[in-house]
Formats: sequence, structure tokens, C-alpha cells
Amino acid sequence: MWDEQQTGIFLGASRKPDDSYQKAEELLLKFANRHGIVTGATGTGKTVTLQVLAEGFSSAGVPVFCADIKGDLCGLGAAGAPQGKIAERIASMPWLDHQPQAYPVTLWDVHGRSGHPLRTTLSEMGPLLLGSLLQLTDSQQAALYAAFKVADREGLLLLDLKDLKALLAHLKAEPQLLGEDSALFTGASSQALLRRLATLEQQGAEALFGEPALQLEDLLHPAADGRGPIHLLDASVLVHEAPKVYATFLLWLLAELFEQLPERGDADRPLLVLFFDEAHLLFGDTPKALQERLVQVVRLIRSKGVGVYFVTQSPADLPDQVLAQLGLRIQHGLRAYTVKEQKALRSVADGFRANPDFATLDVLTQLGIGEALVGGLEAKGTPAMVQRVSIAPPQSRVGPLSEAERMQLIARSSLRGRYDKPVDRESAYEILSARAMQAVEEAERPVEKPARGKSSAGSDLGDLAGRVVKSALSQAASQLGRQLARGVLGSLLGGKR
Repeated sequence: MWDEQQTGIFLGASRKPDDSYQKAEELLLKFANRHGIVTGATGTGKTVTLQVLAEGFSSAGVPVFCADIKGDLCGLGAAGAPQGKIAERIASMPWLDHQPQAYPVTLWDVHGRSGHPLRTTLSEMGPLLLGSLLQLTDSQQAALYAAFKVADREGLLLLDLKDLKALLAHLKAEPQLLGEDSALFTGASSQALLRRLATLEQQGAEALFGEPALQLEDLLHPAADGRGPIHLLDASVLVHEAPKVYATFLLWLLAELFEQLPERGDADRPLLVLFFDEAHLLFGDTPKALQERLVQVVRLIRSKGVGVYFVTQSPADLPDQVLAQLGLRIQHGLRAYTVKEQKALRSVADGFRANPDFATLDVLTQLGIGEALVGGLEAKGTPAMVQRVSIAPPQSRVGPLSEAERMQLIARSSLRGRYDKPVDRESAYEILSARAMQAVEEAERPVEKPARGKSSAGSDLGDLAGRVVKSALSQAASQLGRQLARGVLGSLLGGKR
């Protein structure tokens, strides 16, 4: 059951210079929408810390959305059975009230294999994010904007990739539809867009686009016992095979929450918390316009009650404008073997409010597995002194679920059947295909013969004109039909540039 009176999330206990425990350290829920970061070298305990935070938010009735990069966070769905080093750590913390339990977990997977299918539509994603996903040049981005503008004007829904390919083929055959934007949509730009879409399909990204699309309210519904649901996106394959798809989806989710959620102001706990693992992927190689938009959204979304927690190896993976907004910093051990790494280490140490009991820079390289430097906010909202903290072990399983356990979790899900079957309603592809077929049928209708009494010359002239018109219409309609068909088959409409 969730604790309505809970005011903070227990992280662990701080330690004195003599290595004895000092006091419990927690994240105050009223400041949990001020965002945070969990950093550290590989193998220092970031995943376990993320698991402890997710458990704490769930117990406080706060929904969580998290990317499961290594595939082991799904252990949140099973009660822990402490053994080995975990059992030793629990035994070394006599003050710890450790109660093994499972948490309400919902599994998601873009491809629908290890969780509910996770989709959005091209119309919802928009040309800016889609352009970043396709890694377009400025001229190609302009052409994409022009295509989206025509789709809006013509009432053509862009739900999946075949819709966009059909639209691009249609605009190539009917450039007059672009109006004043015709100069932006060149043959070269349309060919480049189609090649980028083909590459995206080869990465398996078409599974992300379609319906039923994710409804944000489904992320916010509490579990049956009142605890916050923990939504886990299985990104163990996606982040390696299509990292840009992974990053773009998270950016879309953040933007959608910002656009749809109402202002909440200050509250005793957040409405939703997002954990973005491999956070460097969100900011690397993103266009300047998109990065500026992202920084703005991160700054303003806290007023919507959403907390964003970035998980990465180094704070340097995030822009300074984002780091300046973070209310919680959890820094696991770092290694400094090169001059560049030593310089980065000093920068990390300078990001904390100093503690007179120890030298932050020295402790950074001394932290063991499961230890971290923690800097949060005090009750008045001012930065607290950094503390050396032993992170408490999770109460759920440390490690992945078995395949059978995953399937049981999906079968028991309250969202079972809601997203599992794809829906392909009428959209741009269907509308444009119907128009092409209608044009072909009209072109094939017989031309009426001239009435008796007209001159033979006039009759011959009318027959000739009819044949010319019929031939022209037939060729145009057939060309459009072939282009639409080739779009479906993933052709690049005419081959290489």
C-alpha cells in the first residue's frame, strides 16, 4: 500500500569520517520535481540506485516511467531474495527496515515482444523531432516542414511511415500543391527523405509509428493498491541497434507531457517521474533548435508536476543549462587516469556544496560499490552539504525476471489488450491511393463519339483530342499509382541521386 503521509524517499545513510553511520538521507518529495542526476563509472551501482528511487516513488503513490537499458530493472516486479553482497549490506545496516516486496510494474517494448507495444504517430511527433531522428540537413528539414504543411492543409493524417512515403510521392507528382513552398521541396530533397526513411525501416523503427498510440493518462493511473505504477521500456536492444530512435521517443514523451499536462504549481509530491538512462544520447548530435527546445522544456516542465532524472556516466554528458536546474545529484565513484579525466573530476566536485568533514575531490575516487556522494535540497529549498552515503539495497529483486515471469506480468497487466493489436485506420496512404485509383478509372472511361451530322474533319479532330487527353490522364494516374506502390515497397522512387 502507498503511504499518504510519506514526505521523502529514503536513499541510505550518510557516513562520518570514522566510517560510522551518521543519519538517514532522503529526497524530499516536495522537491522531487526539481529534477536530478545519477552518475558514475560502469559497475559502481547506478542501476541499484535507480531501482531504490523507483521503489520510493511508487511507495509514495507517484507513477514512474523508466528506460530499462540492461534489461534487469524489471526485477522491480518481483520480491527480493537477498543473498551474497546484498545480504551482507543489509546485515551491516541494523537500522534498515528491509521488507522484500514486488512493485506494480508495466512492461513496454517498441516491438511488442517483451511488453506492450509502444507507439506514437508521425503527426504527434511532428517535423522537428522527426527531422532529428532522420538526421536531416537544413534543406531536407525545410522540405519535411513543407510536406507536413500540405498534410495539415489537405487533411491527410500521417500515422505511420507508409503515410509519409505516400505523401512525398504525391507531392513529387503534384508539386503545385506546395504553393509558395514549392521551392523548398526539390527532387533531390524528396529523394533524400525517402532514403532516410528506408534506413529507418532497416533499423526496425517502423514499429514505433502507428496506432493505437500511447495515451499519457495510462501512465498516470495508480495501481490497485494505490501505489504508483512503474512503467518500464525495454530498451536493451533498441538503445544499441537504434539509439537515435530511443532518444527521439524519450524527447517526444517529454514534449507531449509538457504540452498536455496543466499547470500544478507547488505540490507535496510530483505527478510523474521520468528516468532517462544513457542520457548523453538525448543531447548528442541533436540540432541546435531542438536542444534549445529541450532545455526550455526541462526548465518549465517541473511546474506541470513532472520530475526528470538523468542517468549517465558523467555530468559533462548534460548541457550546463540543464545541470544548473537539478535539485538532486547522486554521484557514484569515478576514475581519473588521464589529465582530461582529472579535470572533469574537479568539475564534478565543484558542483557540490562543500562539507567540512571531508574533501569532496578526494572522496570521489575512494567511493566503493553502492556508495555515492549525495547533494540535495534542504527543507527551505537551499542546496544541502554533500554527504557520503551508503545506498540502501532495493526491496525488489536485483536482477532480471525470467521469460515466464515477464509473460505472467504482461498477462496480469491492466493494459492487456489495449495496445496489443495494431489498428490501421484511413490516413494519408489510403486517401492518396484511392485518389490515384479514381484517376486511373476516369482516364479509362470511353470517350463519347461526336453526334451525326458533324464534319468528318471535326470528328477526327475530336477523336484525336480525346485520345491525347485520355493518354495524358492515364500516364499521370499510372505514374502516381506506381509511385505510391513503390513507396509501400520501400523503393527510393527512381533509385540513387
